[in-house]
Amino acid sequence: MLDQARQFTSERRSWLLLAASALALELIALVFQYGMDLKPCVYCIYVRLAVFALMLVALITAIRPDYKPLRTLGFLGWAGSSGWALSLNLTLHAKQTAPPTLFGSTCDAIPNFPLWAPLHEWIPSVFMPTGDCSDSPWSFLGFSMAQWLIGLFAVHLLLCLLFWLTTLNEKKGGECCGGSCH
Repeated sequence: MLDQARQFTSERRSWLLLAASALALELIALVFQYGMDLKPCVYCIYVRLAVFALMLVALITAIRPDYKPLRTLGFLGWAGSSGWALSLNLTLHAKQTAPPTLFGSTCDAIPNFPLWAPLHEWIPSVFMPTGDCSDSPWSFLGFSMAQWLIGLFAVHLLLCLLFWLTTLNEKKGGECCGGSCH
């Protein structure tokens, strides 16, 4: 089973599947925003950016997933993007469940993107926050969107680490395993 998991990570389809899952998350976010009229807060926008980063890393790794340094970079990007999204959703959930403050929302109205990449100005339909962090207007099975995303990105991070661990004792090209080469 470990060999199958290791082999799967060196195949293009595994990284394209990861990229497709990130694209699906982005499309779902837009359905929530435009189809269900749920306004994204600044943390939601940052999560979108983390998911775009995940998609980009997966697509780059899919170019040559059998090349171990590129695949390692892919795992680092996957772990970093998923960890960042998990952290953002933990913070958002804490803000949503904290008692209200005297001054209302405790998050920025405008995202803090670098001056050289003002994504909220370039693509405001995707990256401009219009909601408040303290609002939690959607829930499913008793869990808020932030809670669902905490679970989702925790699973993403766990899968990344498990798949990555299978590659750590990978044999170098040309070596045989127990007398029978692949």
